[in-house]
Amino acid sequence: MNTNTNDLIMEIENLVVRYETEDDIIEAVNGIDLKLGRKHALGLVGETGAGKTTSALAILNLIQSPPGVIKEGKILLDGIDMLSRSAKELEKIRGKNVSMIFQDPMTALNPVFTVGEQIAESILLHENVNKAEANRRAKQMLETVGIPGERANEYPHQFSGGMRQRVVIAIALACHPKLLIADEPTTALDVTIQAQVLEIMKELKQQYQTSLIMITHDLGIIAEICDEVAIMYAGRIVEQGSLEDIFNRTRHPYTEGLFNSLPNINERKARLQPIPGLMPDPTDLPTGCSFAPRCPYASAECEVRQPEKRWLSDTHMVACTAYDDPNFRIKRRDK
Repeated sequence: MNTNTNDLIMEIENLVVRYETEDDIIEAVNGIDLKLGRKHALGLVGETGAGKTTSALAILNLIQSPPGVIKEGKILLDGIDMLSRSAKELEKIRGKNVSMIFQDPMTALNPVFTVGEQIAESILLHENVNKAEANRRAKQMLETVGIPGERANEYPHQFSGGMRQRVVIAIALACHPKLLIADEPTTALDVTIQAQVLEIMKELKQQYQTSLIMITHDLGIIAEICDEVAIMYAGRIVEQGSLEDIFNRTRHPYTEGLFNSLPNINERKARLQPIPGLMPDPTDLPTGCSFAPRCPYASAECEVRQPEKRWLSDTHMVACTAYDDPNFRIKRRDK
C-alpha cells in the first residue's frame, strides 16, 4: 500500500523463512511484503499452514534456529531493523515496542507464578520502576481488562479460559506497545467470551493508540476489528487491501473461495461451497501458482508461472495470472 514512511509502524520487504531439516526444507514464508500504518489494524487471513504465525514470529525475530532460518528480507519496526539487533537489544524491544498474544492462554502463562507476578515482570523489565510500583500497575492492568485487582495473587489454573486470555492481553499491553500482534486470540473460547475479548481488545487499542496485527481464519473477526486485510496462501500474500476492498471488491479466486464457503444467513438451505482439495505440501510447492491445483479458473499458464502483484488501486493488490486477461472477473463481483 502507498503509505508515507513516517506514518508506518511496520514495514516488511521480501521476507523469506525456511525450516531446514536433514530430510526436507519447509518453505513457510515465500517473499511477503507488508506495510502497516500507525494506529491501524491489519488482518492476516488464511488457512492453517499458510505461514501467518511464522510471519508474526519473524517480526519479533523469534524464529527458532535451527531448524528455522530467515533467508532474506527486511523488517522495520518503528524504524528499528529487527533482523540486525542483538538478543539483548531484542529483549528490550519485545514487550515495549511490540507484544504478541499467543493462541493458547494456558501455555502462554507460567503455572508456578501468580498472574500479578507475570504482569509485573514485564513492567519491571521495560520500565524504570520499583517492585511495589510494578505490582500496583499489574493490578491496574487486571482492572483494565475486567478482572478484580485483588485476584493478582492467584495462579493461572484458578481462572477460566476467557479470564486467562484477558490476563495474556494485560501482559501484552502492560507497557503500552506501539504494535500488538494477536495470533488467533479467541480460538479456544466460546462465542460469548470471544465477543467480550474482542471488545476489550478494540477498547484497549483505542485507549493506547496501538497498531494491531490480527492473525485469524475467521472473516467475522476481521470485519469486526480490522481496517486492512492481507490474504495469505502457501506463504505468499495473494490479495491485500482495505476492509472494503477485500469484502466488497474481492478479486483473488482464493479470497472468493473463503467467502463462498461461509454459511448464507439469507438462504439457510443453501449448500456450503468449500474450497476443493488441500493446501500444498510446503516441502514440495508447485512451480507456478500454489493455488492453481484448487482454482476453478486455473489455466496451463498458472501451473508454470508465479503470479505477479498487480495494484488495482492505491490500496488494493492482487497476485493472479488470470488478470492478464483484462476482461477476467471472478464470480463474486462488486456489490
